[in-house]
Parts: sequence; C-alpha cells; structure tokens
Amino acid sequence: MSKISLANSLVETLPFGLTGLFNPWRDSCPHDAAGNGPAEKLGRLALHLDCDPEFILAGEAPGYAGCRYSGVAFTSERLLGEGAIPRIPVLSGRLSTRRLPLSEPSATIVWKTLYRLGIAERTILWNALQLHPHRPDNLWSNRTPTPSEISLGEPALRILIEAFPSAKIIAVGKKSEGLLHGMGIPTAGSVRHPANGGATAFAAGLEELM
Repeated sequence: MSKISLANSLVETLPFGLTGLFNPWRDSCPHDAAGNGPAEKLGRLALHLDCDPEFILAGEAPGYAGCRYSGVAFTSERLLGEGAIPRIPVLSGRLSTRRLPLSEPSATIVWKTLYRLGIAERTILWNALQLHPHRPDNLWSNRTPTPSEISLGEPALRILIEAFPSAKIIAVGKKSEGLLHGMGIPTAGSVRHPANGGATAFAAGLEELM
C-alpha cells in the first residue's frame, strides 16, 4: 500500500464536522494560512508515514498548536519551519495566521528526545484519538477527550499498527495506554506524556525502553 493510500485509509475512519472535535485532514480552520488546508495536511501525514518504522509512539490527542495545523502528531509549525521533521521538506510559507509560528512544548520535547536517542528517522508518531478536542467557544484551546471520544480513534490506530507489523508500539500517556490495552494490542511499554511537567519523565522512560 502506498503511503498516501495508507494516509487516506486512516483518515477515512475518522468523523468530521463535529462540534468540539477538529479533524485536521477533513475540516478547514479559519486560522489556516493560505495553502494549508486538509489536502496539504494529508500530504504531510503521508510523507511522515513513508518509512519502515522501528517504533510507533501513540500519544493522547492532537493539540491546537501542533497537529491541528501540521497534520502530524507531536509536530508543530515552528518545527516544520526549521526543517526538523524527517522526510518533510522545510516549509516555504506559514501554516497558521498567527503572528508568530505556533510552537507546541510537547512536540519540541518529543523530537528533541527522538534525535538524542538516534531514533527520529525510525519513529512514527500518532495519537489514540486523532481529532483535536477543543472547547466549542475557543478553537485555540485543548481539552481532555472523553472515553467515548477516545474510542473514535480505535479503527485508525488498528490500521496503522497492522500496516507496520514489525514496529514496536509505545503508549505515551494513560489515555493511549488504556486504549491500546482495551484493544488487546501488545506494547513495548508506556511512558509519561511530556505535557504538564512530564518532560523529564517522558525522556527517561523512552530512553529506558530503548
């Protein structure tokens, strides 16, 4: 299966147009910069998937400063603008209409750790729920997804894991760990999510698993 076909297969499992849940690859955001619509985000996802991964890191859900505009989990506009993401060319323009490029602390921590451990080129990033959960009155907000919302990500997560049967699955955070366990998916372990003061524990946990 080509990587654009895989990306399409993943996205086709996800609902779109829901209040409080933004689908980066199907929904359009009023703060998208010109030339950064769903198709462009899908293209970046396909590029990200174009490898033979040794690891799949599954986080919780996209954030407004990350995957909502980049189309790739744990990946921000700033990192893409710096050319820091393997297989994805450096940006030639902006992803959002924000005055400064959006930067997500969790994304920065994750990629810094992947590079330090030497596995950046061999890792795919994904989320338990692939839709950005936000408050209905604020697109630039993050909220904790409900259990029923988390379950919406199960079909895509299963497709991704089946597409890379030799990859080791690592749960990043309790939400991801719970979904994978409920799906009966064996993992190589779980690590602390880097958000909310978890950076040191995330890095240490991932290094220990290596």
